[in-house]
Amino acid sequence: MDPVTLTLGALGLGGAAVGASRRAELAARWRTWLVAAPLVLGPLLVGGRTGGAVLAAALGVVAAVEYARLTGLRRLDAGALALRVVVVPAVALVRPDLIGALLPVLPLAAALPALLTGDAASGGRRAAHGVFGTLWIGGGLAGLALLDPQVAVAVCLAVAVADVGAWCGGRLLGRRGPGARPLSPLSPAKTWGGVAGAVLGAGAVLLALGRPSLGLLVAVVAGGVVGDLLESMLKREAGRKDAGDWLPGFGGLLDRVDSLLVALPLAVLVTALGLS
Repeated sequence: MDPVTLTLGALGLGGAAVGASRRAELAARWRTWLVAAPLVLGPLLVGGRTGGAVLAAALGVVAAVEYARLTGLRRLDAGALALRVVVVPAVALVRPDLIGALLPVLPLAAALPALLTGDAASGGRRAAHGVFGTLWIGGGLAGLALLDPQVAVAVCLAVAVADVGAWCGGRLLGRRGPGARPLSPLSPAKTWGGVAGAVLGAGAVLLALGRPSLGLLVAVVAGGVVGDLLESMLKREAGRKDAGDWLPGFGGLLDRVDSLLVALPLAVLVTALGLS
């Protein structure tokens, strides 16, 4: 099955289920997916790796701004972070062989704003948040430029459906018994029942797209779990429920792409190892 047909089918089934549920939050999420699906898949399907790099830059800038607010970074640090998360996928597209050489430079670049302002009080914290944000957001989204576009599309769709599967699995299997065990105190609502649902959802998508890969399945499910918990950790530290409030049904962009930021680099690793 081609990605467009799968996406249209999933949106159609999702719309019917949301209509039957009559839940306003689910309706808001479905409407967001209706708009987001062509905006995400279009650049990859039409523009290939170049489209992936452009998409990564656009998503990265918005996510960097939300991350900066979440971690309390100053405007100078936020601007520098946004620049770095654009540079990383650009280098991944033009000179992927330089990615390894770029990694040691990123911590130094992240520390520059604090060094230039002579911040002895919180410079270390600013640099640490800058490094993590660069690698998490810029490094994660660089996978859109590094992966074969068809694989990138498969990962994006599998992550999206895995998220729905995790929600369904949490409601059906995560209320009692072994499935009700939380994955981490950081997010008690995320249970092993949700993981089971994510495995079924992601596996179904990969199978439908003709990519029955255990490696990609692990990348998608592990990415979803780790990405969600990473953002939960940051939000709990900041005392906030969401990274933003402009994306109906989700909060901010970072709340929507947190799984993708881990799943994509894991997919790059799996592909490099020949396990995809």
